[in-house]
Parts: sequence; structure tokens; C-alpha cells
Amino acid sequence: MSELRLENITVRFGSRRTGLTAVDAVDLTVPSGHVVGLVGESGSGKSTLARAAVGLTPLTGGQVLLNGQPVTQSRTARRGRRPLQMVFQDPYSSLDPRMTAGDSIAEAIPRGTLRGAAKRAETARLIELVGLPGGAIDAYPARLSGGQRQRVALARALAGQPDVIIADEITSALDVSTQGAVLNVVRGLQRQLRLSMLFISHNLAVVRYVADIVAVMYHGRIVECGQADEVLANPRHSYTRKLLSAIPEPGTTLDATTDLADLPDEDLDQE
Repeated sequence: MSELRLENITVRFGSRRTGLTAVDAVDLTVPSGHVVGLVGESGSGKSTLARAAVGLTPLTGGQVLLNGQPVTQSRTARRGRRPLQMVFQDPYSSLDPRMTAGDSIAEAIPRGTLRGAAKRAETARLIELVGLPGGAIDAYPARLSGGQRQRVALARALAGQPDVIIADEITSALDVSTQGAVLNVVRGLQRQLRLSMLFISHNLAVVRYVADIVAVMYHGRIVECGQADEVLANPRHSYTRKLLSAIPEPGTTLDATTDLADLPDEDLDQE
């Protein structure tokens, strides 16, 4: 994995006079082997920043650097590998419903690196790595739960051998226990593989569980950034304090005191 650095990133939609600045001169670094949690309410610019980083939204200004060098997604994509891989909020829309989980993952393996039985074995390894049962390899997305589809999306991202993974609100559409299962997978992968990851969420409790570093985004700008424990224990910006105060009481949703390791995992859907 590598260091991702976003320098002076600006994204503007529309004309200069009537347009909207969604991301305004953002500087953010994801150190190699660390998870940076980017948190903010809906409309703060988090997802736009993520899409700009991977080249899905054009930059108005700034640059995206990997280990100090500009990212060139198109050049590496021609060889079947993208240095930045994105995991989206809704895995059902990002997975081909006509392909099994195994086929979707295998398709993301860079061309020419593995073939035949070796490719199948690597796909099975990735399935196991994200905590899915072996039978999931032959399951279609419709046969999987939301949390399982999100794990397939994670495995597919890993199959592409990226330098950095960007996870955009990957637990926001899941129920509490499923959120916990997916977050446990993310934290386990980070410990095992030393992932470099930009983890985006509107939920500070979720970010606290997986992130080493927390960045708070408000109206298109980073208003606070630092070590997770320090930012969450002693927030300096009023917006960060507002986000902390909005964490629901235990028992209503995922909260800052939830022991995610105790939350149950899912089983493969049976019909």
C-alpha cells in the first residue's frame, strides 16, 4: 500500500458565476498503512472528494498524488490495475447481477497475472479473507444479503491490487448488526494487510472504530484533522462537537460504546 495525498483539491459544478463549489481547496493525506476516517453530514462534499480522487469527477483544481507522484488511472487501467479502488455505498448497483460473486471478483484481478486454477484459488482466498462462506463464490448478488454484497465489493477491490482503497459510506445502508460485521472485516483487513484506506462516513462512532486519523468535512472544507482519539476526545471545531453530540443513545443505532466484536455475523441467505 502507498501514501495518498490530496493537494488543494477543488471541485466546482456549473459556471463561475452561478456554479457550486462542492470541494474547496482540500488538503488531506492518507499515510501508508493507515485508515483515515472522513466524516461529515450529507452534502458536505465527502463523496464528491472521493469520486474526484478516483477520477470519476473532474478536478477544477489541485492534484492527487501517490507516494509523491501524480496518479494516472488510465495508464494503469490499461494493464488491468487501478492504483485507487473505490467501494460504493450500494454494492447491488456496483455488482453485475448476471455474474456470481466469484466471477465479479475474478474479473477485477489484473489481466495476465493469473489464469485457470490459480485465478480460481485467488478468488476463493479473497472470499475467505472478507469472511464469506465458501459457497458465496457461486452465489449471485440477489442471493446475498446487503452485508455480504458489501464484502464481495471489498474482495473485488482487493482483487485489483490497489495502492489505496476508498470506501464511501459502505455501512450506511446496513442494519446495526450487519454494520458491525462489515466494520470488523475492515478492521481485520487493515491489521492483516496494513491497508491504506480513506473511509468515508457520516457517523463518528463508525469512524472511531476503524480509523487511526479523523478528518471532519464541512461545507466542502476540512475543518479539523488529527489522531482519532485526540479529535474525538477533545474536538476543537464547533462542527465536530455538533457531530459528537448527535451520536444516538446506546440501543438505537451504532454508537460510540458499541462493542462491534460482539455483534453477530450473517449467514448466506437460504431460500
